[in-house]
Amino acid sequence: MIALVLVSLFLGATCFPDGAPIDACVKDRANQPNHGQHRTQPLSTLPYRVVASSAHYSPNSRITVTIEGLEPFKGFFIQARSVETDEWLGSWEEAPNTTIHPECAAVTHADPRDKKRAIIAWKAPSDSHGRVYFTGTVLKNYGTFWANIIAQAPQDPAQLQILG
Repeated sequence: MIALVLVSLFLGATCFPDGAPIDACVKDRANQPNHGQHRTQPLSTLPYRVVASSAHYSPNSRITVTIEGLEPFKGFFIQARSVETDEWLGSWEEAPNTTIHPECAAVTHADPRDKKRAIIAWKAPSDSHGRVYFTGTVLKNYGTFWANIIAQAPQDPAQLQILG
């Protein structure tokens, strides 16, 4: 019995330290980690801010998404989606300690270290313009995460800015 508990603790502490696998895009609980019996926390208890610099894009424009909080977090999985069609959209720029899943316009953490802030950059398609939203999950640790987050973004084009 003790061996089973130790194996469970070891597996629980080490799964996906380098980010979400590609199947996070398409599994039954899309954008949520497959962490056994653990389920998403209520969004009303989210201790992190997830903010996009814009909700509107033009060809090849760049939008930053910032994740930050007073408490450290271990990881994230963020997708870009079209407001009009809900389809995956655009691509993510390479950044330190991230893994990109171009198949589904997603980016995830690539290391298990604590983070206070992550800034990731998305690039719009070269042949279109429209509205985009960013959705996904932030993980405080293996068993505590918030899924189906939608990044806050200015809706009025006069409020648009590119963050840091």
